[in-house]
Amino acid sequence: MITLARRLTAVAALGAALTACGSAGPQLRADKPAPVRATSVSPAPPRPSPSPAPTAAAAKKKPPRLAPGPGGLTPVFSHGSRAGGKVVALTFDADMTASEGPRAAGGEHFDNPRLIADLRRLKVPATIFMTGRWADEYPGEARSIGADPLFEVANHSYSHYAYKSPCYGLPELGAHEMRSDAARATAAFRRAGVSHTVPYFRFPGGCYDDAALHALAPLGMTAVQWDVVSGDPFAQDSDAVAEQVLSGVRPGSLVVMHCTESAAPATDAAVRRIVPELRARGYRFVKVSDLMGTA
Repeated sequence: MITLARRLTAVAALGAALTACGSAGPQLRADKPAPVRATSVSPAPPRPSPSPAPTAAAAKKKPPRLAPGPGGLTPVFSHGSRAGGKVVALTFDADMTASEGPRAAGGEHFDNPRLIADLRRLKVPATIFMTGRWADEYPGEARSIGADPLFEVANHSYSHYAYKSPCYGLPELGAHEMRSDAARATAAFRRAGVSHTVPYFRFPGGCYDDAALHALAPLGMTAVQWDVVSGDPFAQDSDAVAEQVLSGVRPGSLVVMHCTESAAPATDAAVRRIVPELRARGYRFVKVSDLMGTA
């Protein structure tokens, strides 16, 4: 018969054993190998693999440029391949001369937020040729356009002064001023916070000669012209603008329009007609960089 003292001794020993189990974990017999658990050892974190070489798709994201022209002159691009399918690029010039600040301060709109909103709503890729003076005047809009993957920003000079004379009455630049004027626009884009630009240049008024092409050659850009003139500057009839574009577009076409409400007030209404009608004809809208890649 177990005495009370022996029972108390046994209970004390059991309590000590349970305490030891709670603090040290289960005890294993020396004559029995420990079971191997899959989760007993945490796997080492994977070593980062080296970055893969750029794929063809990634390389395509880099905006193409045309090879220099004869004598190393800046190359000129006017339209894409006629055999590349029904694609068309809409381009919009954001014009503002260096001397138009007082007019902007007086309330004149050299921007066109409604047009940009329409392009976004219609999901139309587009290339905006922006002057540096425009970016200085509307830095928030310039930054927003530059950050939107639907658009690409290209150089349209700083001052919108003529690179060749005569040119629609625009003030003229000397040959020694052309390169610095284009570079000044690039600096204005950086000040405005435009995150990405493409290496394309549009001459103010589309006016250029070999002297202008020579002056810009060291900048490594492609000059971009057009093959369809919208006729939107100072136009009041949006249907007339739309008809001119619709009648001129061919596969690979590059259309010039404007993103300046005061100087091209009918453009956004024209775009609202142009886009659905061209899509109904089977056309797809692309940016200049995409169009140039098909040339």
